[in-house]
Amino acid sequence: MSFDTPLALSGPLRQPRQMLADQEYGGHASIHDDAMAEKLGFRAGPIEGPTHFSLFPPLLQKLWGQAWYERGCFSAHYMNMVVEGESVRAFVELPAEGATRTRAWAEKADGTPVLEASASLGPDHGQTLLEGRLAALRPHGPLRILEDLEVGMPGRVDERVRMDPDQNMGKLYPFSLNDKLARITETSPWYSDAAASPWGRAIIPLEMVSVLAEYSSTQAGFPVKGPAVGLFADQEIRMIDGPLFVGEDYLIRREIAALSDSRRTESYWVRTRIFDATGTVQKAEMLLNHASLKDSYAGYQTA
Repeated sequence: MSFDTPLALSGPLRQPRQMLADQEYGGHASIHDDAMAEKLGFRAGPIEGPTHFSLFPPLLQKLWGQAWYERGCFSAHYMNMVVEGESVRAFVELPAEGATRTRAWAEKADGTPVLEASASLGPDHGQTLLEGRLAALRPHGPLRILEDLEVGMPGRVDERVRMDPDQNMGKLYPFSLNDKLARITETSPWYSDAAASPWGRAIIPLEMVSVLAEYSSTQAGFPVKGPAVGLFADQEIRMIDGPLFVGEDYLIRREIAALSDSRRTESYWVRTRIFDATGTVQKAEMLLNHASLKDSYAGYQTA
């Protein structure tokens, strides 16, 4: 007898750590600060969304092996915030034999959804979860915080970035890779030991690719009005010629991929392309939905 029952791999319950309580941008504290979060109606400062990405590589490596780190794409919509002390578990649906795309999700211990995602292995990813969400966006209404942005607007400069083990990643990410590795939910010697890595280099963990792609983002000069508090609502990280390496120089180019709004937020979706140091070979790409909370912008309703 055969069954069509979908089966899934799951990881253990983990308690992710808060590392952005001291984050600062635009001259003010972020939503990850408890006092700021409570002011905006949240019970505490949430853990940053891509922290949960670290739960998935052990499961995806089980499906697709080393190729996951070289050509994998994780495309996620964040659903509910997690605060320090809560437990989270990752799930990945087992794909059919030979398939290179599957469904993934994370839940709190009580079953509350944390994120939904697609995971795929390139170069032919099909439509990722976020590509589907972008295609379904309705026309936005009048924008105030983002009124000076336009789809297709490029970043002001090419940004040169790198991540060394003890490099503090700045006001947006006031910690180093080694600080993160001391608290990461799923660790691997590949993240710190070149001799253990199949590529002969330590690789940047999936959640820290988000940091590499974002820590220099103020250089893009996108004219977002403020001060306003933002959060990540959707995020996709795609390896094209991966993995990305610790201590390697990269060049970043950005552009506005979409603009959208909801009852509580205005959003700008940024496509960040990561190239080698020469700017000629694309290594990876990130699509990130920055959602600005309307209530955090002074005089929003009367602007």
